[in-house]
Amino acid sequence: MRTDLTGLAGAADATRAADIASWLDAAGIASTPAYLYDLAEVRRSYARLCDALPSPATLYYSLKANPHPDVLATLRALGAWAEVCSRGELDAAVHAGFAPGRILYTGPGKRDSDIAAALRAGVRDFSCDSPHALDQLDRLAARHGVEARCLIRVNDDRPAAGQGLTMTGVASQFGADASWIEAESERFASRPNARVAGLHLYMGSNLADEDALVNQFARALVTAARLRDALHADLAVVDLGGGFGAPFARAGELPEFPTLNRRLAGLLDEWCPGWRHGRPAIAFESGRYLTATCGRLLTRVLDTKRSHGRNVLVLESGINHLGGMSGLRRLPPVTPEFAGCADREPLPDTLVAGPLCTPLDTWARGVTVPGVRPGDVVVVPNVGAYGLYASLVTFLGHPLPAEIAVDGNRVFSVTRLSTQRIPLRRD
Repeated sequence: MRTDLTGLAGAADATRAADIASWLDAAGIASTPAYLYDLAEVRRSYARLCDALPSPATLYYSLKANPHPDVLATLRALGAWAEVCSRGELDAAVHAGFAPGRILYTGPGKRDSDIAAALRAGVRDFSCDSPHALDQLDRLAARHGVEARCLIRVNDDRPAAGQGLTMTGVASQFGADASWIEAESERFASRPNARVAGLHLYMGSNLADEDALVNQFARALVTAARLRDALHADLAVVDLGGGFGAPFARAGELPEFPTLNRRLAGLLDEWCPGWRHGRPAIAFESGRYLTATCGRLLTRVLDTKRSHGRNVLVLESGINHLGGMSGLRRLPPVTPEFAGCADREPLPDTLVAGPLCTPLDTWARGVTVPGVRPGDVVVVPNVGAYGLYASLVTFLGHPLPAEIAVDGNRVFSVTRLSTQRIPLRRD
């Protein structure tokens, strides 16, 4: 679909309710809710992160953030590689055109059938979290007559400072403890059909501070040196993970890392000068930074009322459309932007809720909002990552939002996910 939107406010600039309604009408979407993804913003985010990283380096896109096909195709065309952790993400990456040799299959537990499907698709790079995972991959690779390449995922001895979400240094399903690898290095050696080729050191998540990122990567390189010696391995790949932060469900810009490139290059030169010639190859991962600011959720007010002295707004979207993880209290409260009603009397001490039949379906409590009315459009910015795809989409069976991918002043595609039940067997 290619709807010409010349003359309308661009996707990134449409904030007035009239502009949003025009966009929806031009896109053929009669109603909200709808997610709007700006592919031009994806390109800007990718360029910004590449500028912040040392070269040469591989940048993996973590599909868990947003596997929308147009987002994937845009990142693949820019040169991103794909990091997947499920059969569904693998299928999405392959369908978007990622070459099998540019796909890394990760995850703390993998079914035999999922590994077999990846091997059949031509994927050869896997992150392994234990000796059992190495044995499993070796067995399945032998069955398919191929050799797989393994990155041992490492759970470091202590957490990195400043983490938004702790990924290492605690008891975890992710990775093998560094001390375990050192103490029993023979258990982490290559197998006949599963060659240990490197290390995977993802230390933390959602870091917006450059110093915290540098400290994290410095810590990872110290650990990589220890394990390289313990394993007596010539590392071909060191995946340093990512953790690059971005705003979620609130106004804001991507953080800038003006000296990260220079500082990381210095750390790598000190650690192993051969990295500049690909020995070892250095890799990074990002999902949130590359897609967070490309997406907005457009939804409407269904009802307004007073309850026990408090204003209550009921929206047509709640934790089913945005924030399955915020519904579990992992992410901060969501306060949407209310388009086109700033001139109305504000409503203090407001509960912003969704339409689900549970008191947990709330985005914010005790906030002040403009005087919205039923039918008004509200906008949640910066939800291109961990928005729809991290939500309770099947709970209570409400329709899923449409997804509109735009590029400049053109609607690139309009789609809607299906939750239709597919029978596996019927007697």
